[in-house]
Amino acid sequence: MEAKSANTPVAEKKKFNLKAGMQSFGTKLSGMVLPNIGAFIAWGLITTIFVKGGWYPNANLAKMITPMVTYLLPLLIAYSGGSMVHGHRGGVVGMIATMGVIVGTNVPMFIGAMVMGPLAGWCIKKWDDRVQDKIRQGFEMLVNNFSAGIIGMLLTIVGFLLIGPIISGLTNVMAAGVDWIISHGLIWLANIFIEPAKILFLNNAINQGILTPLGIQAAAAHGKSILFLLEPDPGPGLGVLLAFALFGKGTAKGSAPSAIIIHFFGGIHEIYFPYVLMKPALFLSVMAGGVTGTTLFSIFNVGLKSSPSPGSILSLFAMSPVNIWNYLGLLIGVAGATTVSFLISAVILRRDKSTTGDELAESEAKMKSMKAEAKGQNVEAAKDVMNQAKGIKQIIFACDAGMGSSAMGASILRDKVKKAGLDLSVTNTAISNLQDKPGLLVVTQDELADRAKKQTPGAAHVAVENFLNSPKYDEIIASLKAEAVGGTDETATAEAPKAQQDTPEDELNEIDFDKITEVDFLHHDQNIGSATMAQATFRSELRKLNKDVKVRNVAIGEIEDKDNVLIIASKETARRVKLQFANVQVYTVDGLLNATNYDKLIDKMK
Repeated sequence: MEAKSANTPVAEKKKFNLKAGMQSFGTKLSGMVLPNIGAFIAWGLITTIFVKGGWYPNANLAKMITPMVTYLLPLLIAYSGGSMVHGHRGGVVGMIATMGVIVGTNVPMFIGAMVMGPLAGWCIKKWDDRVQDKIRQGFEMLVNNFSAGIIGMLLTIVGFLLIGPIISGLTNVMAAGVDWIISHGLIWLANIFIEPAKILFLNNAINQGILTPLGIQAAAAHGKSILFLLEPDPGPGLGVLLAFALFGKGTAKGSAPSAIIIHFFGGIHEIYFPYVLMKPALFLSVMAGGVTGTTLFSIFNVGLKSSPSPGSILSLFAMSPVNIWNYLGLLIGVAGATTVSFLISAVILRRDKSTTGDELAESEAKMKSMKAEAKGQNVEAAKDVMNQAKGIKQIIFACDAGMGSSAMGASILRDKVKKAGLDLSVTNTAISNLQDKPGLLVVTQDELADRAKKQTPGAAHVAVENFLNSPKYDEIIASLKAEAVGGTDETATAEAPKAQQDTPEDELNEIDFDKITEVDFLHHDQNIGSATMAQATFRSELRKLNKDVKVRNVAIGEIEDKDNVLIIASKETARRVKLQFANVQVYTVDGLLNATNYDKLIDKMK
């Protein structure tokens, strides 16, 4: 028994490390393309507009197309790859080295740039690590410039004579393999692997690291490529969200319509990932939807000029060749993927026998919280957030690509920071671009937390399940507010003992009802439903009294610290409000749905 228990953690650790390693490798691939996606889009638009048969054919302006795909795009990739390894110096040497593979071949060298950029950055980094502390004072610039030039020259020659021809041969083999798969109608097989991999946060690695380089090469030769549609097709995710909107339950059903807009028109595919993860059977929906969409694209010979980013339906049409049949095939493919994904998702959701309504979501959240608290996780997580708030000057949301869901998460928290009156920078970036510095709080997803901590060991870290809807955002805001007014709950407790001892009668006598123009019911992630119902009941009673008082349902991070605001909160949150806010008035209740708590309060407000 002892041997078994001793071996179990090791096996689990290896499994996790393998997954993290795959994600890390995928991030490095996509990290060389994503920062330059604007250049790819620019090339795609120039091709779409000015090429013969484009929107506005112009032979003179079309001369830019070949130099951009041959030199500009690979060199940008090489610079990004080199700088990931060794900053600007690695990026410059990476560009120099990549010229060798560009000139030594006759195909676009995107894969060559992905090899030579990081290789050159690694070489110059190793050189600097060995000799930097041995350079005599005054000779630093001379040694650094000549070492970069010499190493770059040698790598360029190696790329021209050796690496370029090897990569060119491999690229031609892969391109021929892709052409064979497409010509035999088997391209749909790719979606069996692509759709699950997307939801496991390998979407950017697959699309930008693998499909985009191969697609650019195909588009340069044939004018368009179906490879640009394999991962960005919004149909599979749209089908899942539509099914939740019609047949879902609780908060998942309520949030699905807004998620549809963000996903389909905004192109943020990450928003539907949590819906699939809630019910793993829905992996079948997105796989079937992806296979259907790709099959229809193949039948109608649909392709795009360049990679659409983000994967919005608008981006897909912008990158499409000017051809009515391509537009029609694009619509049919997306609609087919949506329909199949929706039908399978609808069957799965309708067979779900669990109770419907918001009370289900609330009870599930409560159960999860109780389990975590039993293990000490809930309390510790809250304490960690409070401790990490000390000295924070900047908050960065980090994900695989630094786009999509992390950008939206940053926007959500930025709005909360602004409403809280805090002077903090809230931005988003890719994990590979994180830089360790004091005063930094990094917010990332649970799946990527270890990689973020490895990249910035000196920063504070908060991991969330979903960037778009996390109760930890309110914890962060409350913690930062507590620090701004002079301490955490523990320090404030010593300074305000009376705030913890007030009885409901004391609170009633202390409230200045003449000033009250707004009543806020304070919720947290376990009692949103209760707060909403209490808000509706209380508003109804005030209307009977013809009282012109605004009644809201708010989280702690949304509180406005004004004396005309009355906060109604349960015991576990009322104390924090009293300690963290100087001006708001507070009334404590045993439970938000306990109507007897409000009788005397209503009487006072007559």
